[in-house]
Amino acid sequence: MAVIRRRRTGRRLFKGIVFLLICGTILGVVVYFPLLTLTEIKLVGANKLTADDILKVADIYMGEPIFKLETDKVVSRLSKDLRVEEVSVRRILPGTLEVTVKERKPLATIVCDYGYLDIDNNGKVIDSYKNLQTMAIPMITGASFRDMYIGDDVDDPIVKKVLEFLQKLDENSLNKISEVAIVDENYLVAYTNTEKSVQIRIGKIERLEEKAHLTEDFLRDLENNPHRVEYVDFNYTTPFIKLAQ
Repeated sequence: MAVIRRRRTGRRLFKGIVFLLICGTILGVVVYFPLLTLTEIKLVGANKLTADDILKVADIYMGEPIFKLETDKVVSRLSKDLRVEEVSVRRILPGTLEVTVKERKPLATIVCDYGYLDIDNNGKVIDSYKNLQTMAIPMITGASFRDMYIGDDVDDPIVKKVLEFLQKLDENSLNKISEVAIVDENYLVAYTNTEKSVQIRIGKIERLEEKAHLTEDFLRDLENNPHRVEYVDFNYTTPFIKLAQ
C-alpha cells in the first residue's frame, strides 16, 4: 500500500510540474506575443502633454510587451510630473495604452520676492518668471511670498479663499477678472479687465458661492449696460451698484 501511495504522490507531483510548465509557457507566449506589444499611446484630456512625454516620464517604450507594463507604476510615475493633477491608465488590446489625464492649469498669479508665480486651483506653484507677462489670468494682490519655487504649495488661508472664489466662476467670467485684491484679512475686492475697470466689492470672505454667481450675473449684464458703473457691492443682501458720475 505504501508503494502505491508513493507512486500516486509521484504522479501528482509530476502532473503538477507539467501543469505549471504549460501555464508558464502559455503566459510567456501571451506576454511576448508580437501582436501584444505597445504600439500606441492614446491620450485623453491632454492639451500640453504629448505621447512622447508619457513615454519619457513613465519610462516605457514602444514595442514593449503590453502585459509587462505595470499600470500602477505608470500612474505613480506620471503623478510625480508637475503638469499632471490626476491620471488613470488602462490597456486596450492588442497594443494601446490609454492615458487619461487632468492637467494642472494656472488659476491666478501671485507676487514673490523675485518676480511672479502662477498657481493652480490647489495653490501649487506651476510656473515662475521675473517679469510680468500678459495677464491671461487674475492676479492676487495684497499678499507677497518669499522663497517659493515651482512645485511648492501656497498655504496662506486667505489666498486659498480667493482661489476658492475664482474656481466657482465660469470660464467667461474668470477671463474678465484682472485682479483680486486682499484689502485685509477678511475683505476682498476684484477688478474687471474691461476698458474702464469696474470694482467688484466681494467684501467679507463668506458666502463665496453666492457671490461668485452674483459676479457672473453682473459681468453678463455689464456688457449691455448703457451706463458706466463705478463699482458693485455684494456686502448687502441685495447687490448695490454705484454708477460713475
